[in-house]
Order: sequence, then structure tokens, then C-alpha cells
Amino acid sequence: MRVQNGRLVALVAAVAVGAIASGGALAYRQGPQTAEAEAAPLSTSPSPAAGNPTTAKPTPTPSKTPTPSSAPAGPLKTKIVLDKLPTGRAPQIAYLTGRTIRGGAGGDVKVPGTADIQEVARLGSSALAVVAKGYGTEMLTIDTDGRITARTPDITQIVTTDDGLGAAYIGSRLKDTGESMAGATIYAAQDQGRAGVQKVSVPGVWNTSLLGYLNGKVYFDAGTTQDGATSLYEWSPGESKATPLKSVPSAMAVSSVGTAGSLTTLADQNSCSSLLTVPGGKRLWRTCDYQIVGFTPDGATAIAGPMYQDGYGNGIAAALDAKKGTLLHEWSGVFRQWVPEDDQHLLLLADTGEDTPASIIRCTVSTGACELATPLAKGALLIGD
Repeated sequence: MRVQNGRLVALVAAVAVGAIASGGALAYRQGPQTAEAEAAPLSTSPSPAAGNPTTAKPTPTPSKTPTPSSAPAGPLKTKIVLDKLPTGRAPQIAYLTGRTIRGGAGGDVKVPGTADIQEVARLGSSALAVVAKGYGTEMLTIDTDGRITARTPDITQIVTTDDGLGAAYIGSRLKDTGESMAGATIYAAQDQGRAGVQKVSVPGVWNTSLLGYLNGKVYFDAGTTQDGATSLYEWSPGESKATPLKSVPSAMAVSSVGTAGSLTTLADQNSCSSLLTVPGGKRLWRTCDYQIVGFTPDGATAIAGPMYQDGYGNGIAAALDAKKGTLLHEWSGVFRQWVPEDDQHLLLLADTGEDTPASIIRCTVSTGACELATPLAKGALLIGD
């Protein structure tokens, strides 16, 4: 499963205008075309000299205690200077530019109509797009010829399996005033309609956030009261009920190796996150420097954001060793999304503020080197799944 930003995606969906693409397996594993991006380091250490590009080796199946994707090299903290980054290859997971979904297992697909596009994904060769409809939303399923083959009402989020052959999505209704209503419906679909579309209704839940479709199970976070605490839920497609996992409160992200990032403490201008086991809830480590918001596909690296998130964009993105919680690399800038491209690289939707040119950039966990994966330009840009 390619884990998106979890709860963060819902928080920034209204302002996100960028997307990222899934590509072929060989390109998926290649590193940035320059070993060191022209980004000014925050530390006083000199930047490493540019070197030759490297090719990341395929990552073996992770164990229960995965090894970090790579050891840190060079400065641990880097400031992103967008107009000084070299240009690399296009994103290797689905992304949106304008109204066109690019990347992934299929050709470019234009989203019909004029409605605002909030999320995009690939399901096999088909494209999925969440668009605004009246006071709510709907999800369009679009074939390779750009024709809409299905409309699913009230969908707000999509996640896909790592092989791109399965997708889960969540529907929750809004009142005419735009306020949320209780309850949610969770869907699971397979490419080419295998096993049909399965769904389960979860009544009486609030603030539902879809986190992942991993190892045949769908994970989401929800609360039983509108303003109360939330906890992780697990659903196996085909089962009639979703199971609450109350030992994992306020889940922000779930990994492929049975761990979850949990927002265990939240206060004014600060928070603390813990890495917990799923389903037991045993704490493996804790950080009050970052929020855990995602994982690389192998579960070895935790993707993190600032300890407090508010307003337009976030000032830092970080990669942490998921076994120990230690910092592998931190990037500073203005980031509206961050998504793992593979076990070695992160894709960040970056700009310098509202109404400024934006780009999807690719950063290597081990070195901190970054490059432009899309041209720096104004216009709609959104990271997909």
C-alpha cells in the first residue's frame, strides 16, 4: 500500500492543487538523477558535492522489525530552494496537472466536467477522481478513453493497494449547510471488477479518516461522538462489520508491518506522536518533535510533519527510522502534501506560499537530495495515490 498523508490529506484537501503519479517498476526504483539537490542545508556543514545518480535496489519483504531504508548521509536538515533544484524524471505514482491524471498503469486521462477535483488515484488502468457536487462530493470512475463508467456519491477519500489492483474509498454525507452527518460507508474494489465492489456501513461514527488498504484489510480512524476521541478501525472486505481497535487512539497512519502512528498528545502549538503496534497498541517509541503522518511501503521509514499543523502548508517534512524513531532527514519549505514514491524516496508538493508557482519534488531519504519531478509553475497540481 502506498500510504498517503492519512488525516493530513483531509485537512489540506480544500487547498491542495497538486498530484503525484505511479509509474513502471523500474523507474519506480530509480533515484534522483542528481545525487545531491541544490538545496541550502540548514546546518553549518558544507553541502556534499554533486555525484552520479544511483539506482535503489528492490526492497526485500520486511520483517516485523524492518530495517531503515538507508542510513543518513550528509547534513540531516536541508532547506528547499525550489528554483535551484535540478530537473528529474516525472512522478512515478498518479498525479493531477490541470484536469489531467498522469502516471500509473495507464495513459493520461482527462477528468470530464468543470467541478473542482479533490483527489485522484489509479485502479488498474482506470482512473478515479473525487469531485465537488453541490454541497458534497462524488467519485468518478473513468476508463482509458476518458468516459465516466460509474459515479459513487459522497466519496471523500481514496487509497489504493501498493500493486494498484485494489482501491478503498469512504463516503460520508454532509448537510445542506456543509456540516458533517454521523455514519460512514467504506468501499473496497478490485481492478476489472473482480469480486465486485464490497462495502460496509459504519453507523454512528464521526470524523472518519481513511488510512490504508494493507494486507487485504482497510483501516480508518473515527470517533463515536462529534467532538470526542477517535480510534482505529479495521475491516476485511466481505465481512459485515468493521472492528474498532480502541488500543490505537487518534491514528494518523498505518504501516504494512503492523504499526500505526498515533497522535497521543495534542496541546496548543504542540503535539506528541507514538508508534504503536496494531492491534495491541504497545508503544514502541514516542516523539514530541514531529507528527507521524505516513510510512514507506516497506514500513521501515515513518513520514513525519511538524508537531503542530495549521494554516496554509507545513514548514517541514521529515523521514524517521521506524524502528527507533531517530531522524533520517528533515526538509524545510512550504509543503502541502507528502507521499512515499517508493521505499527510498518521498514526493512533496511544494511552493513558497499561496498563489506562487508549485512543483512536485522528489527527495531521497538517505542523502536528502531533491529534484523537480514536475516543472515549477502555477496551475492545478495534486498528489494522487
